[in-house]
Amino acid sequence: MAPQTPEKEYTLEEVEKHNTASDCWVIIGNANTGGPKVYDVSSYLDDHPGGAEVILDVSGKDADEFFEDIGHSNDAREELAKHCIGVLKLSDAEIEKRRLEAEKRKAGAGGGGIGPVAAIVALAAIGYFYYKQNIRA
Repeated sequence: MAPQTPEKEYTLEEVEKHNTASDCWVIIGNANTGGPKVYDVSSYLDDHPGGAEVILDVSGKDADEFFEDIGHSNDAREELAKHCIGVLKLSDAEIEKRRLEAEKRKAGAGGGGIGPVAAIVALAAIGYFYYKQNIRA
């Protein structure tokens, strides 16, 4: 097996310069997915099922949270991998900042999941009892 070539490293400042339709880079990835990688998606914009504008809104930026929130399929992830040009070079301070931000998001997401479900159940119950009362009258 041939030795693996180290991936090219890019800084956030370098990525930020690539933010147009003809030169569109994004950062996707986190500690859970192998780290942030840099993708040149310029040639994919016209083929993106959600349209080019969706990607252009995050061009030159870290689009990981946006990408993960959409819930992309394995096919989409395979397509994305074709456009990988390197990894995001992070300082120790940037790594720590990202770790803290991820913890904040995780803490903010916890505990709120039952609230909307409870509200829907309560509204359904109120509607049911209102309906039952008006049918009898």
